[in-house]
Amino acid sequence: MAPAPGLTWQRLRDLRLSELTDAADGWRAASAFAYAARERVDGDMSGKLTTTQDSESARAAVKRLKRLSENYHYVRTETGLIRGALDGLASELSAPQRRLRDALDDAASLGYGVNDNGSIDYPAGGKNELTDDTIPGGSVVGNNGLIGAGNPALYRDANGMYDPALGPDVPVLKSPNPHRAKAQDIADRIAHALQEAREIDERYSSALNELKAAPGLTVDTKTWSDVTKDVEAVGSAAREYLANQVLDKSPAERKEWWDHLDKEQREEYTTSFPDVIGNLDGIPATARDTANRESLPLIIASLEGQTGDGAQDRLAGLKGIQAKLSQESHPPMYLLGIGTQGKGRAIVSYGNPDTSKNVSSYVPGLGTTLDADFADDTVRRAYQTAKGAQKYDPSSASIVWLGYDAPGFKDVMSTTDANNGAPYYNAFMDGLQATNEHENPHITAIGHSYGSLTVGTAARQDGGIPGADDIVLLGSPGTGARTADELNVAKGHVFVGSADNDPVTHLPARKDLLGPVLTGPAERGDDEIWFGRDPASKNFRAIRMESGDGPLPLWLSGQGPTPAHSGYFDAERNPSAADNIARIVAGHSGSITTEAPR
Repeated sequence: MAPAPGLTWQRLRDLRLSELTDAADGWRAASAFAYAARERVDGDMSGKLTTTQDSESARAAVKRLKRLSENYHYVRTETGLIRGALDGLASELSAPQRRLRDALDDAASLGYGVNDNGSIDYPAGGKNELTDDTIPGGSVVGNNGLIGAGNPALYRDANGMYDPALGPDVPVLKSPNPHRAKAQDIADRIAHALQEAREIDERYSSALNELKAAPGLTVDTKTWSDVTKDVEAVGSAAREYLANQVLDKSPAERKEWWDHLDKEQREEYTTSFPDVIGNLDGIPATARDTANRESLPLIIASLEGQTGDGAQDRLAGLKGIQAKLSQESHPPMYLLGIGTQGKGRAIVSYGNPDTSKNVSSYVPGLGTTLDADFADDTVRRAYQTAKGAQKYDPSSASIVWLGYDAPGFKDVMSTTDANNGAPYYNAFMDGLQATNEHENPHITAIGHSYGSLTVGTAARQDGGIPGADDIVLLGSPGTGARTADELNVAKGHVFVGSADNDPVTHLPARKDLLGPVLTGPAERGDDEIWFGRDPASKNFRAIRMESGDGPLPLWLSGQGPTPAHSGYFDAERNPSAADNIARIVAGHSGSITTEAPR
């Protein structure tokens, strides 16, 4: 068990951390049992009953089996959280325990006494210059830099102790007894180790206290909502543990860390910290997908009944994703990220981006949120791209990346959302590089609408978009760049789709973005649009792929307000653009059809 809040240095010294890890192993076994039981209920029992019998009694039995399955799911989740918390507690306590034992060893080697309160007794030593008497020993108390033995307002630095009112240049209480400074150092180390251990213990104790089921528990929506809080509590408690293990690492380092875990350790992290593993760049796609599928029903339950701040929109969006995940698809669907922050987060791939040679990552734009239309509209574009690309190379995957807040109409004139989103997009793309199994994968960054500004902003950062070979800009209001050369890919590898009936590609120039920052007053021309130079213009020097005119806008087409702007991925609405996107993503950009720049 974890030490009590009244943790003493003696208890920290004697604490057997192996007992915590042994307890974690016990909960691991319970979690594995619940997982296996749920698999049997869903497959061998409920599944067979559903496919072999069609009667009222059979349907009633399936309903009861579904409740049993949910119970096992709940047990697996909660036991997994307990296991993760215990492992994290044992891991974090090891450092202060080691420092405490080192300090105690130093005290013993010097012959100093350690009192129950952590104070240190030191012997006489040195000579009094005035009397030639031996300087007596004494006792010191450590207090993490604040020296409390009769001088509570004195601080310690590298030069000794000082009064903050006088400053560190006026040291005080520098004892000529050589043992005093050594004793003080040991006392401080003991106090620091004990304080750190108490903080760790309190943090994990609070999280473990959350993991209590009420008597006669019914596993319903409210229960899963509570489980979401449990996941957050354990994740918060283990934040430092996770930071040391994986959070404060590059995507490549995370991939290396993951590769060195055994099967049980991977399962532990996935079930104990699904919200972390599921959204961590550098973790393989299959693990992220598993973790996010674990998290999805919990997040959905936490949003049920909420009414404010777009909660119902995010709920509808997550339910739409859940519905698609329950359906068989070719290529298969992978959930690489979900979250409720901002307007909602979702990263969905069709095809495994780790095993595919060709991978594209599409950033949506204006008005895109995690809402009811997201799964049937925005996610569908990734599916269309993957299906199209696989006609030219079966080893192709396509991703939709909603890892930022795309602006609404009110904020579309601002570059803020693109500036905020670009670093996250680059981190994600860095993760794709790290986890892809091919030595030199072909990676395409796609930006649609305002998403092209986000992609352009990411590409203009130092080093460009990690791993990107091609950049595709669709319905772009500008990228913030004056030429394609600024986007940090090889010449001839920036492609623009700009349908003539797409009003976004004809937006007038923003006067506040022109001038010395982007163009210089003497260089303004007719090719300037909302966010700098029109990517479809001759002077931008990108390749304008054939996109046709696109459907007419508004009432003239009967297809919505801007069908040309939203139709680039759709083979029925814009066959030339959709086919060209597929060819580029599949690594066959040399075979696309083009049209003259503006």
